Amino acid sequence: MTDATLAERLDSLRIAVSDAAAEAGRSVDDITTIAVTKFHPPALIRELVELGVRDIGENRHQEARDKAAELSDLPITWHFVGQVQGKKARQVRAYADVIHSVDRSSLVDALASEESTIDCFVQVNLTADESRGGATPARLPGLVDEVLAAPGLRLLGLMAVAPLDEDPRRAFAHVRALSERIQRQAPEADALSMGMSQDFRAAILEGATHLRIGTIITGNRPDPRLI
Repeated sequence: MTDATLAERLDSLRIAVSDAAAEAGRSVDDITTIAVTKFHPPALIRELVELGVRDIGENRHQEARDKAAELSDLPITWHFVGQVQGKKARQVRAYADVIHSVDRSSLVDALASEESTIDCFVQVNLTADESRGGATPARLPGLVDEVLAAPGLRLLGLMAVAPLDEDPRRAFAHVRALSERIQRQAPEADALSMGMSQDFRAAILEGATHLRIGTIITGNRPDPRLI
């Protein structure tokens, strides 16, 4: 991928995000675009930073850890957007600035710290499949209380992935309604991490503050077997 191609893709996305924000009557400045770079090399992240990107997302612990170490000279906010294994929680916390996938009590306990504070989202599961990441809507109030009580965790809001078999805007409207409810417990936790390459417009229209965008910025992911 050339610099020009990457720049063009990024510019095209920025225009689309701005247009969706205008349609929603929102300021584009209230929307953070996270470039998700799974399987892409550190060199591509350097190019993104040169193009003005400051928020990078990863969802595999070892890959994220290694990239964060190699690129420690760059002004990057690292977002961990994948599922966090309890036994790896402290390691993820060491390099991530924001964790988007807090979804159970044991993970809250593993991430708690008296030494430093990390931003996080509580992930909600919008499907009937309990094996998928995220807490059920019924579980959210209790989990939010646990995050609020845990030392070293600052709750930003909710994160969700729209189900493949549902209209994304309808799914994101559901998340927005859940967010309004949890703000009774945590008034400042009003951020919404939702929207990916295929559905970010719908997410913006329903109030997304953090978009997790991969392919339409970076192109197709390389075959991990060739990395």
